[in-house]
Amino acid sequence: MERSSGVLMHISSLPNDYGIGSFGQAAYDFVDFLSDTKQKYWQILPLTTTSYGDSPYQSFSAYAGNPYFIDLDILQKEGLKGIDFGQDSESVDYAVIFRSRQAILEKAVQRFKNADLSISYQQFVQENQAWLNPFAEYMAIKETFDLKAWYEWDEPARKREANAMARYRLDLAERLDYYRITQFFFYQQWQALKAYANQKGIEIIGDMPIYVARDSVEMWTQPELFKVDREGNPTLVAGTPPDNFSAEGQFWGNPIYDWEYHRQQNYAWWIQRFKESFKLYDWVRIDHFRGFESFWQVPLSAETSAEGEWSKGPGYDLFAAVKEVLGDLNIIAEDLGFMTPEVIAMREATGFPGMKILQFGFDEVGDSPDLPHHYPLNSIAYVGTHDNEIAKGWALDSASSESLNKLEAYLGHFEGESIADSLNRGIAMSRSCLAIYRMQDLLNLDNRSRMNKPSTLGGNWKWRMTKEQLTEELKSKLINLTQTYYRENK
Repeated sequence: MERSSGVLMHISSLPNDYGIGSFGQAAYDFVDFLSDTKQKYWQILPLTTTSYGDSPYQSFSAYAGNPYFIDLDILQKEGLKGIDFGQDSESVDYAVIFRSRQAILEKAVQRFKNADLSISYQQFVQENQAWLNPFAEYMAIKETFDLKAWYEWDEPARKREANAMARYRLDLAERLDYYRITQFFFYQQWQALKAYANQKGIEIIGDMPIYVARDSVEMWTQPELFKVDREGNPTLVAGTPPDNFSAEGQFWGNPIYDWEYHRQQNYAWWIQRFKESFKLYDWVRIDHFRGFESFWQVPLSAETSAEGEWSKGPGYDLFAAVKEVLGDLNIIAEDLGFMTPEVIAMREATGFPGMKILQFGFDEVGDSPDLPHHYPLNSIAYVGTHDNEIAKGWALDSASSESLNKLEAYLGHFEGESIADSLNRGIAMSRSCLAIYRMQDLLNLDNRSRMNKPSTLGGNWKWRMTKEQLTEELKSKLINLTQTYYRENK
């Protein structure tokens, strides 16, 4: 990876008139912005369809794309008049778009079917049937149970009994078509956008959550992948021990993998998952990378994550198996959190670049490994991730006077420069091969634009940029930052 830089902003944060960012014109305009400002990378969050809490890290499927991102301009303009997509252009109203977008997509699907299904659609279904058909069945059956999780369905559906499944496939044929066709829309539009970005010299950094959701097609169809009881319910779920985000730890609730089963299968499920991920992205950031070495598991019945314990993961063996089949892959290890010598050794064995968070360096007393003079060349520098406070918000809401004094002494202060500008400059001037700027920091926004506050439900994943914020002044500032610290995409 050459010395370069990029911007972190999820698809949902793009501006448009349809309630949530999409693969439409604003996405192409943002690629142009990245190209014009000499960036090399656009980093996004997971593209998979969301379930619990609208989080992109809790998905109904490890493969199915989020239909919210389908560009609604596939419809005639008059088909969009009078539809409520939410009244706030700077925030996503998930309750509103859940109702409005599905009704629109249903019309688009019917029109697509009436025009005769295309050869490219038939090829898509054939090539992706291993995950596409189970996903369509899962979502269609979920509708018949008022969108309840699969473990709340009746026994024939829950256990996928042959007679029940044959009846569902017949009775729900229209809904199965809907889910298959919307996935076709999603993948067609995303691949077109990615191709445009690549032509402009922009590479996409995607995100692969280590876990799947309990309410997911994988738990319903492949319980053998997880630690479950006879009914297919998880016996242990994922979380984190008590940390700076939460005194009780974070209770994620995702099912824990049966790593011995995966080892016996030579990690075939993981190899396929990586293979599919690299159809979507140029680089893949593995969320919670340290969980492959050891992970925090919590009994499903526990009141808080503090009742959990550490357990060993597959370690480097998994990545060796993936490399043997797929070769060297462009992977970034999200190696944040509680690090041990074993986790560091696993990361070094893979050769994957890790992540450094500059905000942490000023929150700690004295010399810190999160200060830029410690950053290794093979690392990705951030002011913060989607889980952290926005730079301005950090300075206003939580940073101590000691932290701010340390920041000014370390980075200095240029005339007219905000704290967000100073921190962006800090990662730009670091030794890290790649610096990734959050869009909110480039815009000098406060914590109202924060994407996620861990251990909270509601109010997350909502921030959106407005069309007016991509100014010529912002372009000039980012070009200057990029060229000054020799990160220009050539």
